[in-house]
Amino acid sequence: MTVEQTQFGVWPDAYRLSNGEAELVVTASAGPRIIRYGFVGGQNFFRVFEDGKGFNHQSKLGEWFIMGGHRLWAAPELVPGTYYPDNGPVAIEVHADGLTATPEPETQVGLQKQFTVKMAATGTAVEVAHRITNIGGFPVEIAAWVLSVMAQDGLGVAGFPPRGTHPEVLPPTNPLIMWAFTDFSDPRLKLTQKYITLQQDRTNSTPQKLGMFNQDLWAAYLLHGEAFLKRYKGELGKLYPDYGSCFEIFTNADFLELETLGPLTKLDPGETLTHVEHWSLHKGVDVTDRTDAALDRALLPILGE
Repeated sequence: MTVEQTQFGVWPDAYRLSNGEAELVVTASAGPRIIRYGFVGGQNFFRVFEDGKGFNHQSKLGEWFIMGGHRLWAAPELVPGTYYPDNGPVAIEVHADGLTATPEPETQVGLQKQFTVKMAATGTAVEVAHRITNIGGFPVEIAAWVLSVMAQDGLGVAGFPPRGTHPEVLPPTNPLIMWAFTDFSDPRLKLTQKYITLQQDRTNSTPQKLGMFNQDLWAAYLLHGEAFLKRYKGELGKLYPDYGSCFEIFTNADFLELETLGPLTKLDPGETLTHVEHWSLHKGVDVTDRTDAALDRALLPILGE
């Protein structure tokens, strides 16, 4: 596995990790963002705004740009704190199997963010460990909120917890969370017995979002015959943001987001929370129809089920 400095788009100082099969790029001039993940020489699963900005959010803390790629936020979503500008330089520490990226401290909101990326020596497996430290002078209650901004034209899919039958399984198994703009009549959104599916459509600018909890969470993005897969382990009995969401999926005309959230955690000054995702890439993944049978054929082989 190699790590090298490189230019990526408008980012002059970036770091490329590759084991010859998969490659991943982390920005160091801003962010940090994981701005690319894909097979070597293949498509980038992440949406990238070529000017390095995309749309912005202006607040008294400064100007935040979406940029694209994969980022770390803190939940619950608050203005202006959530949109703390991450436009400054990032310290990069290179390891034998990856790197650690540490941005400038968010002194005005009292948080220090960081993530460590580890890539397997062979194959496409990547571990991303996200950390948030309370650097303020008083306790805070926050959760890690990890957002992967996916390229246009793909299909987002996430699995529900194992299904059952009535009356054999009487207790509820998981929450399904709506926003004020959630629209179940939207043709981009389709729920089956086993799956949430959401199609990214660059011609439809209407925002759409849905959330849920699944202890053994996985979410996939299917794009041009390939799949990006992320996994996250939820914790039963913990309080999660947004009425109990450990997973949220969002889309508009520009991108689709696969988001995971950790439990709300009280951090005293100096304490740190950690949130870990595991990623992989897969070829030959095609879905002809958004039915359980078609999704099973495409997804169960890469899920190992």
